[in-house]
Amino acid sequence: MSGMLVVLDTNILVSALLSPYGPPARILDLALAAEVRLAMDDRILAEYREVLARPKFGFAPEDVTTLLDFLQAEGDHVVALPLLVELRDADDLPFLEVATQAGAVPVTGNRSHYAGAAGAEPTILAPREFLHRWGR
Repeated sequence: MSGMLVVLDTNILVSALLSPYGPPARILDLALAAEVRLAMDDRILAEYREVLARPKFGFAPEDVTTLLDFLQAEGDHVVALPLLVELRDADDLPFLEVATQAGAVPVTGNRSHYAGAAGAEPTILAPREFLHRWGR
């Protein structure tokens, strides 16, 4: 399944950077090695930038900049159409819209945030589920 297109929720990037040996880090490693492709739009990149810069995480600004520059340069940029769904957290809607538009697999650690979007989205996977499917 090399080249699979995925949309990573921001919590996947945060988890990958906080815990470099867990499933989210493995998914980020796959993206960095071009084994999977990341779909995104400007809203997603802006959220990545804002969240990863939060002082509570303590990420080195130069590391965040390097990662985001790579994602921006290598990612598949999508112009997503709006979806008429209500999510628990409206900030999650861009991830669902991009995944739907691009035919990508959304990966999140907070699948419950996407409740209410049933039928409007591709199958939303948790990190371990994604790795299991990718490894087949």
